[in-house]
Amino acid sequence: MNIKVLHIDSNNPILWNELEKAGFENHADYKSSKEEIETKITQYNGVVIRSRFDIDKKFLDAATNLQFIARVGAGLESIDCDYAESKGIHLIAAPEGNRNAVGEQALGMLLSLFNNLNRADRQIRNGQWIREGNRGHELDGKIVGIIGYGNMGKSFAKKLRGFDVEVLCYDIKPMVGDVNAKQVSLDELQQKADVLSLHTPWTPETNKMVNSVFINGFAKPFWLINTARGKSVVTQDLSDALKSGKVLGAALDVLEYEKSSFEHLFTDGAIPEAFQYLMDSDNVLLSPHIAGWTFESHERLAQVIADKIKAVYFNDSVSKEEEIRVTGVGGFFFRSENPEALRDWYKKHLGLNTDNYGCTFWWKDKNGDDASTQWSPFAADTDYFNPSQKQFMQNFRVQDLDSLILKLKEEGVTLVGEPETYDYGKFGWILDPEGNKIELWQPNDKAFL
Repeated sequence: MNIKVLHIDSNNPILWNELEKAGFENHADYKSSKEEIETKITQYNGVVIRSRFDIDKKFLDAATNLQFIARVGAGLESIDCDYAESKGIHLIAAPEGNRNAVGEQALGMLLSLFNNLNRADRQIRNGQWIREGNRGHELDGKIVGIIGYGNMGKSFAKKLRGFDVEVLCYDIKPMVGDVNAKQVSLDELQQKADVLSLHTPWTPETNKMVNSVFINGFAKPFWLINTARGKSVVTQDLSDALKSGKVLGAALDVLEYEKSSFEHLFTDGAIPEAFQYLMDSDNVLLSPHIAGWTFESHERLAQVIADKIKAVYFNDSVSKEEEIRVTGVGGFFFRSENPEALRDWYKKHLGLNTDNYGCTFWWKDKNGDDASTQWSPFAADTDYFNPSQKQFMQNFRVQDLDSLILKLKEEGVTLVGEPETYDYGKFGWILDPEGNKIELWQPNDKAFL
């Protein structure tokens, strides 16, 4: 193999070293202009980039031997993806690499906003001791709405599990909700949310999404968190909403002005009035696009990209893991004339530790984690097995119910109802060719604590 890779941006050395060990030929050019790189890009089979410039149709036409583009980051909006894919070019991103960092920052910004921590810190440093003016809010009992429930949204929802909050999510993709967030319509989210956190990519649909009409669509005044893309929020409309009290506070890691030489705004006196208002506001928290920009994510992003590039050329473990569907038998459910008496018999004569649900057998999986198998008798007239008329129903453990359901739907498998989420996991149902109902169960981690 002689795959030549051009690194246009510097990254953690893990990426370079992993590719070198796998037999790729690495080259770096961190300074040449886009036009200069276009003159030589035909020599390369792969490109690794962060955000130095956009990869457009002109660049792709010059890259006659390009096989993959790897962006060391979460999104691919700086790449003409449709045109690249039409040329058979693999597109690689790494949202898994910094999702934890983004989730942590979103939570940190929310807590800081609720408790006026930045304002209080500034006041203390200026010799002011103001307690009542810094009385904060608690997350307990609030409803947090998340728009965009992919890697970043799911990470933030997971961080909220330790708080007594209700988490709702909205996404254009179906069946992405999980045990950490209930998927709802956008209208329901706007009617209920006390907090809105954006975790969307930049697309024509999300551009200027948070405008005055969108904001006024919320039933209650709310707090806004944006760690996604700056152009999704209209700064002037946000400023107006903060003045009116419709938005109670905002934490912004990304800004509408980032694409227009943001640093220059501070040196030529041309700071937009709406942004000046944000900078002067005590209920606004700003950071320079650093959600996801941790020491740990710097390494993780590089490793994820290296693994995905190798998976394009080798039968790598990454592609194998994606094919894992059923991980074990989750339980066996069957009809019984007298479930209560039958449970008592099994408890007395076989020593089963039964409860109202039957018996839970605990064991260790291949990773040493706690897992369980359920044995459950149901009343003979149960409708839980419907539409199957068989006397039993199988339950299988799965790793990712949402992805599996989508694959099964594409394969023409008969689905029964919609997936449902409970405290102990997420469930979906299918029928086999003989009409047997099968329950698929993605356990909730908390069920194994």
